[in-house]
Amino acid sequence: MHPTSSVHASHGRPTATPRPAGLRQGVRTHVLVVEDEGDIAGLIRHALERSGDTAVEVVSSGDEALRAATEHPPDLILLDLNLPNIGGLEVCRLLRGRPATATVPIIILTARTSEGDRVTGLDAGADDYVIKPFSLRELSARVRAVLRRGRAAEPTPAPLVYRGRHLVADFDAVSVVVDDVAVKLTRREFELLRYLVENRNRVLSRDRLLERVWGYDHLIETRSVDVHVGRLRGKLGEAGKQIETVVGLGYRFVE
Repeated sequence: MHPTSSVHASHGRPTATPRPAGLRQGVRTHVLVVEDEGDIAGLIRHALERSGDTAVEVVSSGDEALRAATEHPPDLILLDLNLPNIGGLEVCRLLRGRPATATVPIIILTARTSEGDRVTGLDAGADDYVIKPFSLRELSARVRAVLRRGRAAEPTPAPLVYRGRHLVADFDAVSVVVDDVAVKLTRREFELLRYLVENRNRVLSRDRLLERVWGYDHLIETRSVDVHVGRLRGKLGEAGKQIETVVGLGYRFVE
């Protein structure tokens, strides 16, 4: 199969993989692929390594993923959900809870298509959710977008600490408190809140939020923004009312 064609589920497990070349001099990007279908893993590796500046490491189970990611944190993880030993959602949650991997971008790869499954995956801490069968060309574009966003050094236009009537957010310490109670946000929810606060009292379109918070240029549906805003409002309680919906335009964080 040509690397730009669509990837479907297949059978067979990937062969053992040596430590990726990304840990050697001359290769800038290290991607960990967690996929128990050998054919799919091989196609993904070929597509990502074509440029010559990316090294792909393949593991085929949840426990192998946790060990590999913790010992040598990659620049990005492509994570299947249906894995032996430990499921992909649990792997995602565990990685988000470990200091070494808390900020490593994770893209979920799965055949599960319902909106509920997508929301669950994003809420577990994933940065994106790609449904099988998928185009390797689009997957490569998503990987580049996530890596580009992670490496971009953007100025911080607002103070690192926001103090409101209900909300206190220390963006440097990654701490969010509502009415004296600590609130646990996913990485994406935290970054969404930060961007809204930094641009408070300004209307931000869904497309702009996708570009600046997700790092994509219309590669995913704007519905993802609505889902994340809804979850963020729910977790923030009274402070969530500060995130206003501007009908036909987008969202605005108001004081």
